[in-house]
Amino acid sequence: MERMNTTLLKGLKMLELLARSEKSRSISELVREFELPKSNVHRTLSALVEAGFVQQDANGKYECTLKLFELGSLITSRIDVRSRAETAMESLAEKTREAVHLGVLEGTDVVYLHKIESSEPIRAYSRVGGRAPAYCVASGKALLAYQADDYLVRFPDELTSYTSTTLNARSDLAEQLTEVRRQRVAINGGEWREEVGGVGAIVFDHNDKPVAAVGVSGPLERIQTSLQVNREEVLAAAHDISQALGCRDYERTVAQWEGRK
Repeated sequence: MERMNTTLLKGLKMLELLARSEKSRSISELVREFELPKSNVHRTLSALVEAGFVQQDANGKYECTLKLFELGSLITSRIDVRSRAETAMESLAEKTREAVHLGVLEGTDVVYLHKIESSEPIRAYSRVGGRAPAYCVASGKALLAYQADDYLVRFPDELTSYTSTTLNARSDLAEQLTEVRRQRVAINGGEWREEVGGVGAIVFDHNDKPVAAVGVSGPLERIQTSLQVNREEVLAAAHDISQALGCRDYERTVAQWEGRK
């Protein structure tokens, strides 16, 4: 394990050096820089090339690909979403008195980027950085509803049940996502935690791409009692956050997805 960690660290340091370099580097330059045998440097570079982080230029020297830029852009966009969402989330929390979440999709899970706690004494537990199965929670279903047609193949035909109301099959999920697009909001009826419900809606960026979901969660009975108000306020917050991110026409963008099966 120690040797593996050492190898990984060398690879990361080499990647960082190439990223900071203003020009491509030859193997001999890297050998001098890291004071390593040529075979070690070549092996590390080969691994980085295979992983898509490094490439050779026309002169056979090594340079970073745009993969680092792509990954960095993803992180930057998430940070930007969080900062731009703050005002709308605070307003949503004040109007609904429920916990407000901002989530992003990561594989088959929703990951919470930001949270504002409920002002009510009885609350639903969750935390920033936490995750939940996307098909079980409102923000996750809002995100899934606006993905490419083949996204659901990531899920098995039979879905894991967590409560008596959890969706059991991928086909059922696909049907429910069609309804989410029609209603423009997603509902969690105690599908992840038995007594916790939620309402979520999609957030678009300046390219009209789905980048996050905003939603409220709380005790199921309380969420259901105020369902209409929660739906309206969550949708308004999603609109405001999308506008803050540069989405030109939220209503038109959402409408374009409505007829999709």
